[in-house]
This record gives sequence, structure tokens and C-alpha cells, in this order.
Amino acid sequence: MFSCNTSTSGHSTFLLTGFPGLEASHHWVSIPVNLTCVVSILGNSIILLLIRTDPALHEPMYFFLSMLAASDLGLSASTFPTMMWLFWLNARELPFDICAAQMFFIHAFTYVESGVLLAMAFDRFVAIREPLHYATILTHSAMARMGAAILVRAVLLNLPGPILLRRLLFPQISVLSHCYCLHCDLVGLACSDTQINSLVGLVSILFSLGLDSFLIVLSYALILRTVVSIASPGERLKALNTCVSHLCIVLIFYLPKLGLSVLHRVEKHNYPALAVLMANLHFLVPPFMNPIVYCIKSKQIRQGLLKSFKRKRVDVS
Repeated sequence: MFSCNTSTSGHSTFLLTGFPGLEASHHWVSIPVNLTCVVSILGNSIILLLIRTDPALHEPMYFFLSMLAASDLGLSASTFPTMMWLFWLNARELPFDICAAQMFFIHAFTYVESGVLLAMAFDRFVAIREPLHYATILTHSAMARMGAAILVRAVLLNLPGPILLRRLLFPQISVLSHCYCLHCDLVGLACSDTQINSLVGLVSILFSLGLDSFLIVLSYALILRTVVSIASPGERLKALNTCVSHLCIVLIFYLPKLGLSVLHRVEKHNYPALAVLMANLHFLVPPFMNPIVYCIKSKQIRQGLLKSFKRKRVDVS
């Protein structure tokens, strides 16, 4: 433990933490972690390139998927550097400014991803509830406004965090709970009064993840209500099948977050390695799984990949 008697504001050094008890094996632990990050970056980059170059994918559903891939790339780029420095180089120290900047981008891209998942739920609702008016409701300008609103909300909700952190006093050296900087972790290390920071963090979560999850559940309740009113069982199954990919991604995004929240409040101190594992799953699994889920479930994505592969083979020949 480091004493708060030597606390400073804005000039603290933060020490990253890997997996407690596995410090000697960090080089081995880094292999699956780094492979996951690399596959996430490659998979989401391919999805973005495919949607941009294939005219058959220039539909609202795939534009939202490209937004999701972009947010996944941002999240991977925000967490991957400090993971690599810690596991490969055993470099644990981060100055305050870099830590605060990483915190901002991690939370901002998380909120962007949550907002995009809500937009995709709205897309599925409109497609099932108003199929004849789908193209007139989800126009290019409407999607652009939704994307801009999601981005602006993420920035505005996270901007006060780093600013308010500068008013806090920290020990000269502080030990983080993870291999990246999170708002709740930094606030918990402060020596001064953190009520305003905690309140701002709570409001930020409620107006992003909390509101988005509630509206996603509401959207699916309305979707089920619409599907039940469809007379043909085959049409019901077809309508529900269009939601499977999005529902899988929603569960992949929110379940690790829920598990981490429960673990932090119940057994974090008894099983610190499990808490770190859950946190890493929360930030690593969604960017890794999202391209895989859509490649498996979306026939158009698979066909686009196949056409791109065939075209490259012809060009090489």
C-alpha cells in the first residue's frame, strides 16, 4: 500500500496489474490475449472493408454493422497497447495523463458500441413491424444522424471524467486492478473526496448502458408482440431468425459486464484473478466474436467474403 501523505494531483504514476498469482507466466498468458486482439482487429477490418466495397451490403443493417466494427476497432486499439506493454515488456508504469486518456477512449468506445447495439435493435424492430416503410424510415441521412448522436453522446458523457480526475489527490504511485485504466478503478485509488466523480460516473452509466439495455429489452418485447400476431408459423420463424445475430451480440456484450459488476460487489477480493479475467472478457470477447457471429449467421456477409476471395484469386492468377 502507498500512503496518501505523498499525494499529488495530475502527476501520479499508475502501475498496471496483470493476472494476480500468474506474474511468472505472463509471457504465456499473453499468447491467447494477443491472438484475440489481433484476430479482433483483422476481423473487424475485413468487415469494414467488405461493407464499403460490396454494393450488395449497402443496406441499413450492414451500415450499423460497420459502425459496430468501427467501435470494436477503437476498443481494441484502446486496450491492446497497455496489455502488450505489460505482458511482453513487463512495463507497468503509466503517467496520469496517458491513463486518463486511455480511460476516456475505453469508456467512450464502450458507450458507442452500446448505442450501436440499440440502433441495430431499432433496425430489427422497423424491419419486422414496418417492412413496407423500412427504406423510407431508415434512410442514409437518418442513419448518419443516429451515428452522429451516438458518437456525441459518448463524448459528452465521458468528457467530465478525465477533467474531474485532475482535481483529485492520488498517491505518488498507485496500483491499478487491471492492465488498463478504468474510471471506477481510478476513483477508488484517490485520497480526496470522490462523491462528485462517483455521481458523474453513475449518471454516465445510467444514460448509456442502463438506458440502452432497457430500450433494447423494450424493442425485443415489441418485436415478440409483432411476431406473435403473424399468422404463419413459417413467417414467425423467418422474422425471429433475422434477430438471432443481433441478440447473440447483445448477450456477448452485456453478460460479461453484468458478471463483472456482480463479482466486484461479492467476491472480488477473494478471487482477484477471476475479477481480472472477467474484465478482460468484457473488453476482449465482443470485438473478437462480433465478426464471427455475423460471418456465421449472415448469408450476405459469407457471399461477400467468397466473392472477394475469388476476385483476389483471379487477380493473382
